[in-house]
Amino acid sequence: MVCPPGSKSLTNRALITAALADGTTTLTGALDSRDTQVMIDSLRRLGMLVDVSDDATIIQVDGCAGRPAAESAELWLENSGTSIRFLTALCTLGQGRFRLDGNERMRERPIGDLVRTLNALGADVTCEDDSDCPPVCISTQGLPGGTAKVAGNISSQYLSALLMSAPCAQSPVCIEVDGVLVSRPYVNMTLAVMRAFGVDVQESQPDIFEISPQTYRAGTYAIEPDASAASYFFAAAAITGGTVRVEGLSRDALQGDVRFVDCLAQMGCDVQSDDTSITVTGSELRGIDVDMNAISDTAQTLAAVAPFAKGPTRIRNVAHMRHKETDRVHAVVTELRKLGLQVEEFDDGMTITPGPMQPATIATYDDHRMAMSFALIGLKQPGVRIEDPDCTSKTYPRFFEDLRALCEGRA
Repeated sequence: MVCPPGSKSLTNRALITAALADGTTTLTGALDSRDTQVMIDSLRRLGMLVDVSDDATIIQVDGCAGRPAAESAELWLENSGTSIRFLTALCTLGQGRFRLDGNERMRERPIGDLVRTLNALGADVTCEDDSDCPPVCISTQGLPGGTAKVAGNISSQYLSALLMSAPCAQSPVCIEVDGVLVSRPYVNMTLAVMRAFGVDVQESQPDIFEISPQTYRAGTYAIEPDASAASYFFAAAAITGGTVRVEGLSRDALQGDVRFVDCLAQMGCDVQSDDTSITVTGSELRGIDVDMNAISDTAQTLAAVAPFAKGPTRIRNVAHMRHKETDRVHAVVTELRKLGLQVEEFDDGMTITPGPMQPATIATYDDHRMAMSFALIGLKQPGVRIEDPDCTSKTYPRFFEDLRALCEGRA
């Protein structure tokens, strides 16, 4: 049995809505990681009072009722794309000047589509280096509102950022997605969190969202275990032929990444679930052809399972993974080839052909998911070494401890 830490995606969304709420909110089951720590630090710099319990799983947030108090702030978001995108939109609700920046990789990650949409809604937001990437500078007297389009093909986080801040704009907001929206389950998650805080969003037509001025209501919000993190333990069962039960997740979870177990079922695993848990038992694996656009954060996990299947596995429609913490498509292909595997790279994914593997040292590219997914290959293939395992602190600081406990039968 494994109980992963709280969802990063839910923790950061709940932190934003709690910060904008009128009153004090208590978040339970929160994730303690670098991504959530930089979010909390930034909210404090923006004038919010945030109190964290000793074990960091309970967070109290005194909301600003839609108007951040600080008149200026410098926010440092390291490589947390979720945080910088959500906070860029939130800062436009304030009164003053704000600058958001991050590490070298963050300065390569696009945010221009979000900036242009915010400006279409009356904001004054610029990318400092005349690029589409951070640093981002904001001069604001509140967000006027109106109608605008946002690109959907790079990241669903742009739309989520706009949706969460829109209720606090000065007039109604209508947002239309331009093109195909990637990772729709994350938008559904955003809408569910907003509803939990008392805000209603109308989707009058598919991918057209209408938000009237509203006030988030403070309260108590329980955060689910992280489904993306759970994917590593489900994959461990698939690779080793063992059984893993993850507590606190069900097929009805808010997180779309619970659908990763459907991929394992297609590969031959037995998947059982009830209202409080999901159990995966490994079996003889077969390769599959799968569209992982909606659950792309688990594509690296599936790529770690694929070498142990009979027949090739095709992972497709994940071109947007190239704009994550690293170019995840190319990084996965490169490191699998180091292991001696035949891997074909496409613009939108890859095909992995099983075969004999060899020892290799795996580069992580400062990407937590590279470290966690490739560690799984080492459960069965000797000689796999992970460079910079500490990069998992971004979302799952205790990952290797929990994986060891599972392997030793202590989980």
